[in-house]
Amino acid sequence: MFKAWDGYFTLLGTAAAGLIGLLFVVVTLTSGYDRDKVARGQSLYMTPTMLHFAMVMAVSAMTLVPGLTAFRATALLAVATVVGLINTLWACHGIRAMAKAENAPHWTDFWLYGVAPAVIYTALGAVCVGSALGADWAVHGLAILLLGLLLLGIRNAWDLITWIAPNRSGPPG
Repeated sequence: MFKAWDGYFTLLGTAAAGLIGLLFVVVTLTSGYDRDKVARGQSLYMTPTMLHFAMVMAVSAMTLVPGLTAFRATALLAVATVVGLINTLWACHGIRAMAKAENAPHWTDFWLYGVAPAVIYTALGAVCVGSALGADWAVHGLAILLLGLLLLGIRNAWDLITWIAPNRSGPPG
């Protein structure tokens, strides 16, 4: 099913793994913030971003498993898709709920942390259906959508760091 795609998925998975490591560095920048504010921000912004990178890494790794049947690959992708979609819908709900707060999120947060990943995960669901039906386009769709999820995660991680770093109150103490 994934013949001749090993280099592509290795590249995506490696990039996602490296970006997960960099997110741990970003988390250390939140050490000077109010704990409640950090916890809310992590659940709505940092966790979904990390999950997108983890999904790209895990699904890319799955494509490299020797002897994995198309049925099992589709089932694993379906589980990953459902987990990603649930997490994204949770972020949408949380960001929408914060819109009424004094420090309301930027209007793009709902669209780029919520709606855009939800569209990608929904499209991954269509890839699962296509794969289950034996469609040749399914692997191409998977490749494009994982790249899209990786690029969206990079954009969102950049957004996080450009918000966190200037707002730091100084070295933790």
